[in-house]
Amino acid sequence: MSTGAIIAIIVGVLILLALVVLLSRSGRQRKLEANRHEARQIRREAEVDSAQADKTRAEADVQAAEARRQEAEARQHAATAEEQERAARERHLEAARLDPDVDEREVEERYDHNHAPEGITAHGFGEGSERGDGEAVEHYEHTETPEAEQERRFERDEEGNVVRDEKHQQPRTTT
Repeated sequence: MSTGAIIAIIVGVLILLALVVLLSRSGRQRKLEANRHEARQIRREAEVDSAQADKTRAEADVQAAEARRQEAEARQHAATAEEQERAARERHLEAARLDPDVDEREVEERYDHNHAPEGITAHGFGEGSERGDGEAVEHYEHTETPEAEQERRFERDEEGNVVRDEKHQQPRTTT
């Protein structure tokens, strides 16, 4: 083989190698760019998911705050009603004390019997319980969260020791 042919073959091989290297680099660049594009797309979707989670969390916080507000309002109404009930009882007893034709103790017993709390009330007295007489007192709590409804009943003996404690929790279903 002549020297010119050998040089031509070597130049041809070098050109072929250069083409292979250039093609492999451009292929790798295309693959990297495709990966970058896919990563950008996934980041955008993750941002949307994150924003949706933030929105859902904010809505849950608003609902929880509203529930706390309503619970506080209900406690305030219960306290007001209890205070009004005490005031009404005192007025009935005052009228009985002033009326010479009425037995004050009989009026008190009749009033307490007719206005006794039914069931367990917010102030912790159960049916048949007397206020401050040393008997056992049953308490009831009801709590609602976005995730669950919880009830707790517990009873204390005359020394204040818890003798019964029942807890019930039910997950809330979203509709």
